[in-house]
Amino acid sequence: MNIQQAKDYIKDSIRLYLKKDELGEYRIPLPSQRPIFLLGAPGIGKTAIMEQIASELGIALVSYSMTHHTRQSALGLPFIVEKQYGGEVFSVSEYTMSEIIASVYETMEISGIREGILFLDEINCVSETLSPSMLQFLQYKTFGRHRVPEGWIIVTAGNPPQYNRSVREFDVVTLERLKILEVEEDYETWKRYAGERGIHPAILSFLELKKEFFYHIETTVKGRLYVTARGWEDLSRILWLYEEEGLKADETLVGQYIRSDQIVKEFAAYYDLYQKYKKDYHLEDILRGEATEQMRLDAGRAPFDERLALTGMLVDRSLADMQECMAVADYLMGLAAVLKPLKEETDRLPNALEEASRQIAENSRKLGAAGALSEADNRKFKRQIRFLENARKEVLTSKQDGAQFDLIKDIFDRETAGMKVKVEAVRRQTEAVFDFVAGAFENGNEMLILVTELTVHTAAARFIASFGCPSYTKYNEQLMLSRRSGQIASRIAELEL
Repeated sequence: MNIQQAKDYIKDSIRLYLKKDELGEYRIPLPSQRPIFLLGAPGIGKTAIMEQIASELGIALVSYSMTHHTRQSALGLPFIVEKQYGGEVFSVSEYTMSEIIASVYETMEISGIREGILFLDEINCVSETLSPSMLQFLQYKTFGRHRVPEGWIIVTAGNPPQYNRSVREFDVVTLERLKILEVEEDYETWKRYAGERGIHPAILSFLELKKEFFYHIETTVKGRLYVTARGWEDLSRILWLYEEEGLKADETLVGQYIRSDQIVKEFAAYYDLYQKYKKDYHLEDILRGEATEQMRLDAGRAPFDERLALTGMLVDRSLADMQECMAVADYLMGLAAVLKPLKEETDRLPNALEEASRQIAENSRKLGAAGALSEADNRKFKRQIRFLENARKEVLTSKQDGAQFDLIKDIFDRETAGMKVKVEAVRRQTEAVFDFVAGAFENGNEMLILVTELTVHTAAARFIASFGCPSYTKYNEQLMLSRRSGQIASRIAELEL
């Protein structure tokens, strides 16, 4: 299965494991909950999906890499206690609490969230001294004398032996206690994730042309060469920063993230071309709806990789702007829910604003401590806190007695008006993109790419559903109709009487 299918399966399994009966007892008791074992190559996103699942389900997440643990840290340190049996005193060894189990309790204490995921990565690479204890843990959910608390689901992960020399093959007794999910790298699945994460469009358009370079591991005379999804994502982050600072990205930079000489050379050359296309096609003119007929003709006559790169630039800009619009909309809608109850707090408005800001900060802190705070929510909370803090300063310095909430309302209304202006600008920009793609490429693959990307990207789909986009509706219906017509024609051609 691919990583998205694994995520869906794990998410459903956790929901079922956390299901309770009418007495509040878990339908599947902790000893009967088989830990999930996610087996897949390094860098395909196993850890990332655990963070997403915790955030989406609103539960906590405690993560550990088992390669960092000794028997003592996992089980706890031994100590001697005196005990009486039949009137005789004996020295007996016991254990302190496992560092891992202690982290679960600490997370519950700090966050207030009582249910979560205990994610143990590289579980098939544990040390020889710890290995026997893992079977006990997988069977009884205990490290030493201490059990994983109820409401905490165990998910484990590891690499196949061909990727890691430290891997220990599990015996049948251990495997029989696990729900095993074998995950394979899959570019199309990662591409959807990449769109949400803002992966650099040069990387996406390059991989569209060279899908075989998405994930690549080989052994050469120089040693093990590898290219992973994690490598592409990390490269994307540094490329964005290089461009912001006006620095030149070269093979040396790319090679720090992509460990294959051939792929480094090809991507670095493509990236240079990508930057050239960006200048040659006057991207900002296209986005403003000011593309000339000559620009359309040049794009239509360009080689496939050039057309794909240009389409990728236009799609990326549209997606980024739609995503920002929806982030601001989410921030303002959440803020409106906070501000409405403060209308009646005329006598203590500064204190009420401070309390609201503190409550959001505390909620953010708890989610962060639980490992369940998404990047989008983190930014939203910070924006809301900044608004409330600035509003409080305005109220404290204002001399408008009795009209302090109106002052806050004016600030909020200005931000809302600004969002509406931005939304309208993005709608016009998207229409301009459709107009250019239709004029330059007609209804070719480029239009299909544009419509598909706007469909599968969550923020874009929400933007279009909320604010509309006539061209998207038009071309989406045309492409769907064309596809159906093709399917019908194929079936007719296959008919035999």
